[in-house]
Amino acid sequence: MSFDVGGRLKEIRLAKGLSQRDLAARSGVTHGLISLIEQNKTSPSVASLRKILGGIPMTMSEFFNDDRQLQDKVFFSPEELVDLTSRLHQVNGGRAQGKLTLRQVGDARAHNLQILHESYEPGADTGTTMLEHNSHEGGVILSGELEITVGDQVRVLTAGDAYLFDSRIPHRFRNVGTECCIVVSACSPPYL
Repeated sequence: MSFDVGGRLKEIRLAKGLSQRDLAARSGVTHGLISLIEQNKTSPSVASLRKILGGIPMTMSEFFNDDRQLQDKVFFSPEELVDLTSRLHQVNGGRAQGKLTLRQVGDARAHNLQILHESYEPGADTGTTMLEHNSHEGGVILSGELEITVGDQVRVLTAGDAYLFDSRIPHRFRNVGTECCIVVSACSPPYL
């Protein structure tokens, strides 16, 4: 069975709420090329597909990994969590500092819920440019300390503490402690 590049591109574009013109503008290609690819009237070069996926943003690996196989999956081992750390760096322009990892449980888009296992080494920071996105998020600190800024509110949370807020309010996460901080969080709709 061959991979349906056009169908997959259209599915992803629509899921992101983008028109063909929007995606073309974001990726620096013509909307005609996107139309031809989606209709399977032309096969994109690797360079063209990479450029188009950059406008989403999405890696080639993510594009060719059909998430539908994860939709019915119920249980996940640690090695099956999807590393989204690079997506955070993409959305905040690479301003995150220190070692932090964000690993997602399953197919967030299929469930309209993103569950993350987050790890912040001492000094890790999502960046001085505050994050903002159209979601709601919350989480529980499992170990360590995490300074969370939401608008003009700032608090250092420790193991057992939790947070919940409207993600449209500018926010930031920083490990101000001396040990690794582990958080389990949820975001709906999915952000990364």
